[in-house]
Amino acid sequence: MRKRIISTSHHETPFPDQEEWLNVEKLAEVEITSEDADYPIESALLHKRTSGWRASGNGKQIIRLIFSYPQRLRRIWLKFVETETERTQEYVLRWSADGGESFVEIVRQQWNFSPHGSTCEMEDHRVELSAITILELSIIPDISGGNAVASLSQFRIA
Repeated sequence: MRKRIISTSHHETPFPDQEEWLNVEKLAEVEITSEDADYPIESALLHKRTSGWRASGNGKQIIRLIFSYPQRLRRIWLKFVETETERTQEYVLRWSADGGESFVEIVRQQWNFSPHGSTCEMEDHRVELSAITILELSIIPDISGGNAVASLSQFRIA
């Protein structure tokens, strides 16, 4: 019999090397429902930026990457940070191969943020998607309908 002792503590997904990420600035146009002028979407999408994106108001928000030509994706990496407000957030990732005529859902996930516990959500989605023309991230910052504002620290694709 073989056995091994495993840790039950939560391990955060490390931020992968920058070299494998696609250059969204060159490959896509970005559509967003809103943005705070101090936290533009570039701050979440571009490698050298670290402040992240924030919506200009509460409620559901959409970030849409519209590719100049169809892309193959193997990985979608998201990082959300909330240090002030206790809330349950839901996000949905979906993709289109026909310019937005139809979409296929990749994942729908909820996360409970708590200032005294869980303040960071990192998700590393491994996918095998071809001919993507649009990748869409929809965020409901508080599923209970509160006044939370959506934010996204980092959004990377490979």
